[in-house]
Amino acid sequence: MPDTDYYKTIKKPSKETLFKEKGSKFYGYAFPVSNNTEVNTVLELVKSKHKSARHFCYAYQHGTESIYYRVNDDGEPSNSAGMPIYGQIQSFEITNILIVVVRYFGGTKLGVGGLISAYKTSAKLTLEASKIIKKTIDVQFEVIFDYQNINKVMRIIKEKNLNVISQQLEMDCKIILSIRKSKAEEIEGVFDSIYEVSIKQID
Repeated sequence: MPDTDYYKTIKKPSKETLFKEKGSKFYGYAFPVSNNTEVNTVLELVKSKHKSARHFCYAYQHGTESIYYRVNDDGEPSNSAGMPIYGQIQSFEITNILIVVVRYFGGTKLGVGGLISAYKTSAKLTLEASKIIKKTIDVQFEVIFDYQNINKVMRIIKEKNLNVISQQLEMDCKIILSIRKSKAEEIEGVFDSIYEVSIKQID
């Protein structure tokens, strides 16, 4: 991933795409995912839609700074399906995504080279049919202060247009903020400079 504080992903599942090669049909799908549980749920969904298909090949990647990815050839020759699909995920510099290509065999063998080309093309068509968006990489901070300092804290939140995740405003106050990574150090310094206000990053 590029060294920036944003990443590219897709907003919602793509439209179904269809690529044909020598009688074989390749149906392509892209889904936004953020963990392995979501991947498994989506795969079951696709399999229930195509009960008679033999191959459900896929690649997925999630994470922004630490990347997790996996590829699956699902019975096709080794590295002829999952890796070509994953290559398109890398080419589009996209994350938090699962691409599934469902193949119906058309009677003519394509050979390893033909399969690589077909799965790559199907994944590319699927990504081109997807709405790709940019999202910022954010970090969360906890701000702790006495109620008497609430006006100072709220002024900074308003001036800096900060995103409040949750707040507990009693005698002892606690606010959880989500801050864009590139601004985190600056914002942390602003809160740190206020007497009787403490701020710490949440892992």
